[in-house]
Amino acid sequence: MLGETTLLAPTTFAVLPGELWCVTGGNGSGKTTLLRAFLGSRSLTAGSCSVRGEPADLAKPAHRRVMASLVEPVPVARDMTLREQVTLVAASWYGNTPDTAGRADEIIERLGLSALGERFPHQISSGQFQLFNLALTLVRPAEVVLLDEPERHLDRDRVELVAELLNERAQNGTALLVATHEPALVKGCDGRVDLG
Repeated sequence: MLGETTLLAPTTFAVLPGELWCVTGGNGSGKTTLLRAFLGSRSLTAGSCSVRGEPADLAKPAHRRVMASLVEPVPVARDMTLREQVTLVAASWYGNTPDTAGRADEIIERLGLSALGERFPHQISSGQFQLFNLALTLVRPAEVVLLDEPERHLDRDRVELVAELLNERAQNGTALLVATHEPALVKGCDGRVDLG
């Protein structure tokens, strides 16, 4: 609730490890609010939201460790290249090991950003920036991934590429909850929450 306004109608579902679920519905139906509840950045006035059996709470380090998200804007550094920033995120989770740069390069390549790796965020298009945000999110280990309209600003071939990558991540045991308007993402999902 926000004042007298209900932001999200009551809904019940569970996303298990290895499943990709989509949240669908029109603008203003509560898709982003639902993701924020799982992220732990939105307080609930009723009901509950848990991740791995624990209440969603962004203030708890254990909660942040298991979850990667592209729900809120990702902070980026204007004076670091795309490759440097993705490598930095990888290093923050995996340590500064010989494999760290390889993990960063792998996700950059999978998202079609290799040729742009030495550019700065202000030098790329909105679609490329969305792919960069996805790289920053997906380079880190996570048992749960939350994505709010990952297809935003992407053309058809890039949407298909993202759908393939997300399905692979689910097959490797990650639980994914994705708010989307994109049929290419919905058709491959294991479950769907339709908020109308």
